[in-house]
Amino acid sequence: MKRLIDNLYKGEGAELSALTALLSGFDDEIRSYAAKKAVDARSETYGNKVYLRGLIEIGNVCKNDCFYCGIRKSNKNVSRYSLSADEILSACEKGYKLGFSTFVLQGGEVDNDEEMVKTVGRIKALYPACAVTLSLGEKSRDTYKRYKDAGADRYLLRHETCNKEHYGKIHPDSLSYDNRIRCLYDLKDLGFQVGCGFMVGSPYQTDEHLASELLFIKEFKPHMVGIGPFLPHKDTPFNSFGAGSVEKTLMMLSLIRIMNKNVLLPATTALATALGDGRIEGIRAGANVVMPNLSPSSVRDKYTLYDNKVHSGAESAEGLEMLRKCVKEAGCTIDMGRGDSLVKGE
Repeated sequence: MKRLIDNLYKGEGAELSALTALLSGFDDEIRSYAAKKAVDARSETYGNKVYLRGLIEIGNVCKNDCFYCGIRKSNKNVSRYSLSADEILSACEKGYKLGFSTFVLQGGEVDNDEEMVKTVGRIKALYPACAVTLSLGEKSRDTYKRYKDAGADRYLLRHETCNKEHYGKIHPDSLSYDNRIRCLYDLKDLGFQVGCGFMVGSPYQTDEHLASELLFIKEFKPHMVGIGPFLPHKDTPFNSFGAGSVEKTLMMLSLIRIMNKNVLLPATTALATALGDGRIEGIRAGANVVMPNLSPSSVRDKYTLYDNKVHSGAESAEGLEMLRKCVKEAGCTIDMGRGDSLVKGE
């Protein structure tokens, strides 16, 4: 297994069967070895910098009914909210004063594109040197273009799985795998820095599925990859499924870094929720992005994609000193700059 990891580090390819065997049979020693090689790979490209992004969860209203998501349309127990443009701008102002150079606007999927285009334009007019990242789901190519023309720099769209059959098991019939992939390629073609991603340990997922994800990412060449363990929510059809493995999530982080040295790789909130020091372990596994929460404190407990989601302490903008210590403990330093991806556009 170490030889396979060494070969991946050298840029050599791997068969699906070999990657599947690695994910099925690794132990703590192999995971630690992969983490060391991942840190080496990150050091070659980004050094020891961990980039901070200010996360603004703009609303939990969603028109979709994804089976794994706590803010799905059918969940009647959610206290819904939508931030106004002025509230979003206020969160950006707070973040800018704290030193943030990237604002990530994330929310449920709704049809408010005209309003969001105007909001993006207002943010870029006020903070032209800052990057604006959007994570607002599936849109038409024309809508993505309008976001880009308004000044949006990056777009995060987790594809959730590159296996069409698996996609159908975790999404309602109203959502299409082909459309999700179309969105990713449209975004890339329009010049966005594009992020994809998936949950580790989602219902019906196999190690072969995860191995396929590694090959998909290698082929697609995203600028960013966001992964975290699957965490169930009590008010979804998947409430009885167990959480995804933290160890396998960390292994996947390391393998993604080893196979894609220039990618931006967050240590996600889901990882921090599943493991108290998940941020530290994620960075030690090769991650180099953290996204503290800039959302108004009054709504942070309403963006419940999964149960017990953390949103305070080092997960919040108010906890920057705590986060700084965590990053230092992982052997890295915080960088508040834009931190653009080093993945070359195609």
